[in-house]
Amino acid sequence: MRPSTTVTGTPRLPMRAKVPEITAMFWLIKVLTTGMGEAASDYLGTVSLVLAGAIGVIGLVVALALQLRARRYIAPVYWFAVAMVAVFGTMAADALHVALGAPYAGSTAFYAVALAIVFVLWHRAEGTLSIHSIVTPRREIYYWVTVLLTFALGTAAGDLTAASMHLGYFPSAVLFAVLIALPAIGRRLGLNGIAAFWIAYVLTRPLGASIADWLGKPHHPDGGLGFGDGTVTALATVAIVVLVGYVTVTRAGIQPDVEPVPVEV
Repeated sequence: MRPSTTVTGTPRLPMRAKVPEITAMFWLIKVLTTGMGEAASDYLGTVSLVLAGAIGVIGLVVALALQLRARRYIAPVYWFAVAMVAVFGTMAADALHVALGAPYAGSTAFYAVALAIVFVLWHRAEGTLSIHSIVTPRREIYYWVTVLLTFALGTAAGDLTAASMHLGYFPSAVLFAVLIALPAIGRRLGLNGIAAFWIAYVLTRPLGASIADWLGKPHHPDGGLGFGDGTVTALATVAIVVLVGYVTVTRAGIQPDVEPVPVEV
């Protein structure tokens, strides 16, 4: 295939990296967004299902439109997109269980298969699943579809362990905290770095959601601490805003520029 060209006939260069560098701050904000998305979705659902659906859909469309239009990584824009994907992903996972009556095991399997299919299509089209390669519009679309499915899969998996397997919220949080350490250990033993990243990325969702449910849900019969989903949503949102403000001001997490090459289409 030929490199794409501009109207002047010169090769079209890829965008700058549209996602942040993977640091401890990245994982911290990611876990907070998963918890916020879980609590916000549940809180909005108790207020009005119509309102929850409208905020979830409109918020997702607006956030992704802003992100896809950007030509580089902009921390507030990127993390706003992640936050709205978190809210919508929770709703998508809950919809299969509540609206369609699918068991948590079934919804977990459904989203796991869907995620595997997207990974196959992405790799077949681009030859890599590395987030360091998100420098073209097509790769970014694959990336966000993948992120959305990881949120839905993680939500379903967290509900599966907490409800169907009767572990409860806190034991589920402990379980996923242990599991999320395994990719790091595997990396030291030779596990592919890209595979390790995506395994950890999926696991952050049930980890954050289990913590949020433990904090927000009532003690009886759910085994939570009873602070309320609205309170957890507000506190997580404030923490996210503060941390995103920090990385914006310090410019932390911006991937270094690479030597541009023509984009194949």
